[in-house]
Amino acid sequence: MSELLRLPPTPMLKPPQASFPPDNMGRRRCLHAGAGLALAALFPPAQAQSVGASAPLPGVSGVAPTTPAPSAELGDWSVGAAQALIARIVERNKLPEALVARLIGRAQYSATVARLILPGPPGKKNWRVYRSRFLDNLRINAGSDFMQEFGVWFQRAQERYGVPPHIVAGILGVETIYGRNMGNFRVVDALSTLALRYPAQAPRDRSAYFGVQLGDFFQWCAQDARNPLQVRGSYAGAIGMPQFMPESILNYAVDFDNGGGIDLISDPADAIGSVASYLAAKGWVRGQPAHFPLQLPPDLPQASLDTLLGPDITPTFTADQLAAMGLPLLPQARAHAGKLAVVQLPNAGAPPDYVLGTDNFYVITRYNQSAFYALAVIELGEVVAAAAAAAAAAAAQS
Repeated sequence: MSELLRLPPTPMLKPPQASFPPDNMGRRRCLHAGAGLALAALFPPAQAQSVGASAPLPGVSGVAPTTPAPSAELGDWSVGAAQALIARIVERNKLPEALVARLIGRAQYSATVARLILPGPPGKKNWRVYRSRFLDNLRINAGSDFMQEFGVWFQRAQERYGVPPHIVAGILGVETIYGRNMGNFRVVDALSTLALRYPAQAPRDRSAYFGVQLGDFFQWCAQDARNPLQVRGSYAGAIGMPQFMPESILNYAVDFDNGGGIDLISDPADAIGSVASYLAAKGWVRGQPAHFPLQLPPDLPQASLDTLLGPDITPTFTADQLAAMGLPLLPQARAHAGKLAVVQLPNAGAPPDYVLGTDNFYVITRYNQSAFYALAVIELGEVVAAAAAAAAAAAAQS
């Protein structure tokens, strides 16, 4: 759920299977001591792997779980900070202390990650420029192909979770261009850098959050028998086609095709189902539109506009309240039974655009807390779905 920089080769994609997934939405898969054994099995002492260092990664056999990691094994990290993080991961994720220490010791500081996590220079927000970055021919064509090939999983996700195909397609397109741009940073390096050497010049310290993600990343690797030194993702540690952070993988990701494990990197079915699972868990309302168009009257008093924009993206006003304040609502907005938010989309020096956001618009911003992001997802998804439908109709007639 973060912006990416590099384009790795498109992964091999698993074809759809006929089975339908069980509902494990929101269920945390904590393996406790078994997780440590599964993770340690990736590095048997006789065939230990070495990634980024010459010494092999030892197993955990015979090592007391309370033995602090020697400073020489902690590589780029402050001993005190690393040992405190290791203790927190052991407590939260029930992994062997010695193994966690070895993995963190193999992680490498990334100055690039530390630079990219900082906010960019201040500038005027421009919705129309932002929109043009995502509603381009590359994403539209890739999305049309993706929806045609994996349409069965979009439909099944809608049946199970109530999330329309175009919303899921929009997220996958904005996040990674349907798996073409999933990031090329070692996740263990990115998360360790942000957990243990978060840049001091940042507006606020988020190292504790990334420490939680690092522990959950190790737990996920244990669960699915993945080598944590080989998984790649974004500079913020987001993984796979939907760019889930590790905590979201544990809590919301699903094995949607019953393939024997959750694979967000190369299994479109799991990616599609997991995005829908996430949105449903955050409160998606089945059958409700995400937004309505809105044109503000030119004579709306500034005081009224300030009142309407005060709650930002949080749905606050009923349709009756908005109409009473002088807003011209379309019939479908006037009939909406839930709360609405007046969402302003600045266009730098040009007049801003506006939409009415529903509860479902707000749910999309739980994926990325930006009105620009939510509307780009909606509009890209609509265009992609229309292109896929047109292509399918043309193929049927040929």
